[in-house]
Amino acid sequence: MNALAGVIFHFIGGAASGTFYVPYKKVKGWSWESFWIIGGLFSWLIVPPLAAWLTIPGFSDIIKEASSSVLGYTYLYGILWGIGGLTYGLGVRYLGVSLGSSIILGLTMVIGSLLPAIYYEFFSTAGKDTIGTLFSTRWGQITLLGLLVCIIGVVLCGRAGTLKEKELGKDGDASGNKEFKFGLGLALGIVSGVLSACFNFGIEAGKPMADLANEFWKSAHPAQGEFLFQNNVTYVVILWGGLTTNFIWCMILNTRNKTFGDYSNKKTPLVSNYLLCALAGTMWYLQFFFYGMGESKLGNGASSWILHMAFIILLANLSGVLLKEWKGVSKKAFGTILAGIVAIILSVIIVGFAKDI
Repeated sequence: MNALAGVIFHFIGGAASGTFYVPYKKVKGWSWESFWIIGGLFSWLIVPPLAAWLTIPGFSDIIKEASSSVLGYTYLYGILWGIGGLTYGLGVRYLGVSLGSSIILGLTMVIGSLLPAIYYEFFSTAGKDTIGTLFSTRWGQITLLGLLVCIIGVVLCGRAGTLKEKELGKDGDASGNKEFKFGLGLALGIVSGVLSACFNFGIEAGKPMADLANEFWKSAHPAQGEFLFQNNVTYVVILWGGLTTNFIWCMILNTRNKTFGDYSNKKTPLVSNYLLCALAGTMWYLQFFFYGMGESKLGNGASSWILHMAFIILLANLSGVLLKEWKGVSKKAFGTILAGIVAIILSVIIVGFAKDI
């Protein structure tokens, strides 16, 4: 039952990640950097402490009592993740929604799930699964099998992308993307995929804060399992790092493009724009709110990260199909992208129920 609940929570988080950008598309008269940072203030500064305050009594005291190394590494990984998020947008620009998300999030999934386990193999920490554990236990082996299946799905999506480039050339695709450049998009995607995995590293670095929140809750609610919202305190610090990166970049763009006037431009629907940005930013944060709930149910960081990324990849690919990014390609290319989607769905089933198989 815990596994099913965990899968459902990760699906909701993936759906939030896959749809948060929709309100931004309704913002009128503002440049990208203006609506992105206003939404980001809700994503990274306002909503995270509000969620922690609502779910974790005394969360600020937990942060204050954390060691400087825990806070420092958690914040640092947040900064690096923020850079990955910025390059993600460029990768999708040149590869399209489905292909770009598949490559970037596929790399993020693999790196984010395996590197912490490799680290704990050499620096043993109580309660942490090592790469040796994954290879030596039945549930670990099944989890790795699911990861392999998902990688196959990502490779198939990449193969579909190369076929698409050969067939459509410089004509773009039916979604209106005239900037499809596989080589440049792939390079940006690799950078983004590596750095985006730092969010999971940040969760691992800030785990002592989550563990403390979990201990407090369990002492007040004995025999009721793990605390669903324990990671909310860690997100506060990680997202300070993400805010730092994005704020600096958006201010640079505001200066370069002379768009500071967007925030007070009465010729635009200011109230509507601010509300839409607030909605988008809140929806973005919900992906990790539900991620934390899913991880609490599954009880394994690698499984949770794989599921979270797999659902986002799956929904992004389905969105790409619905947006007609694959219209006009051959049956071979379209069949290849569908095969990739099926493989990713299979990986979700394998990883989600690894401990119950």
